[in-house]
Amino acid sequence: MGQKTLLLTGASRGIGHATVRRFNAEGWRVMTCSRHPFPEECPWGGGREDHVQLDLSDPSDTINAVGIIQERLGGRLDALVNNAGISPKGPDGARLNTLDTDLMTWGKVFHVNFFSSVVLARGLKDELAAAKGSVVNVTSIAGSRVHPFAGAAYATSKAALAALTREMAHDFGPLGVRVNAIAPGEVETAILSPGTDKIVEKLPMQRLGQPEEVAAAIFFLCSQESSYISGAEIEVNGAQHV
Repeated sequence: MGQKTLLLTGASRGIGHATVRRFNAEGWRVMTCSRHPFPEECPWGGGREDHVQLDLSDPSDTINAVGIIQERLGGRLDALVNNAGISPKGPDGARLNTLDTDLMTWGKVFHVNFFSSVVLARGLKDELAAAKGSVVNVTSIAGSRVHPFAGAAYATSKAALAALTREMAHDFGPLGVRVNAIAPGEVETAILSPGTDKIVEKLPMQRLGQPEEVAAAIFFLCSQESSYISGAEIEVNGAQHV
């Protein structure tokens, strides 16, 4: 059995960056997708040859990138983690609700947060099937309840991604591919909004989650430790959802 391979979107910071570090530490080859070029200073992963630069908000760019990814994979993919997500804000960081989010913004958010996951998983289904691999979609607590900071387009895209996880688990199961989701709550990353401390005070565990804790849940779902788990959405939020 050779080295296992992970393909990860949204790898440059926060949960994505912690996921790169975790899988790298476990001996996996890590391929990353981002609209930014490969950062030369990054000490993890395989370097430029394991990075694919693409704009997930552009459907044609995402579809065209599948062929490039396939060439680099060489026939098998053990895990696909759809982590990339955008949450646009209004003036001064205001929450964009259903009344003031323009259609272009809705479209861009859904292309990054939802449609790219469909395109990549479907485009790489043969490679995933060859490895009896795993797909993990990163949803959000905002996908199941109104959140004070996450906008309407972000929240509904994450709810759609949760539903997609069920549909994919049903469709990919016969191929030997498991599909699950993790739904993080308040995690200590660079994109936290001012006022998050007020939410933390009300959490049962009374602290922010760490990116490494979310990465650990992702790794579990990509490992044989979860070999009969599919179609699940695991809450990683310190009991915020209760």
